[in-house]
Amino acid sequence: MKTNATALDRRDFIKKSSFLPFGLNGMWLMSQARFDAHSVSADNINIFGHREGFSPQIGILVSMLDWMRAEILLPIQGLSMEDLDYLLDESANSIGSMLLHLAATERFYQLHTFENKKWGHWDKTDKDEWSIASSLGAKARQSIKGNDLDFYLDKLKTVRENTMKELADRDDDWLMKVDPHWYWGPTNNYCKWFHVCEHESNHGGQIKFLVNRLPKGLTKSSMD
Repeated sequence: MKTNATALDRRDFIKKSSFLPFGLNGMWLMSQARFDAHSVSADNINIFGHREGFSPQIGILVSMLDWMRAEILLPIQGLSMEDLDYLLDESANSIGSMLLHLAATERFYQLHTFENKKWGHWDKTDKDEWSIASSLGAKARQSIKGNDLDFYLDKLKTVRENTMKELADRDDDWLMKVDPHWYWGPTNNYCKWFHVCEHESNHGGQIKFLVNRLPKGLTKSSMD
């Protein structure tokens, strides 16, 4: 069945990269060392739940974040700079810009939930680094290009490492804390961070769509 094939591909991908610190065009992000930090392996990536070093509910969140990140990384293996910069039409976003957009979104949620900054009230350093990627559109089409895959993987890796460090320092009470003034209604930190995960799912579908429509065509099959 297609679902089983996808699960096997995911597990095989993790196993193949487990002992290659810098293999697969920078896929060291998925190395065994990456997963050992919270007891994730190729065999339990599909088992959501406890993760060593995290409170019970945060462990569940971490397992979801890990699973979705694997879904993002699988279809982009081996993409060239040209592939990452490709624009399907004049209004499209490139694969590269969407990868940086994912890192930007996660960074802003870090600032908001870990540093208690009001949404949009970022320091100049963070604004300069992440605002264009966060907004996408015309400015992103003009400026986010000319980077290889390792560039985007490093951004994703660096941001995610900070997320894991901060989550390890928090407990379930923090996760369940409700923000009564959030713009879509009363929302707890769990929902905000689940949105980060869901956001990756949303753009993951767009990335897979673009991978399958690159002009030169890749030999990899769709991971839908």
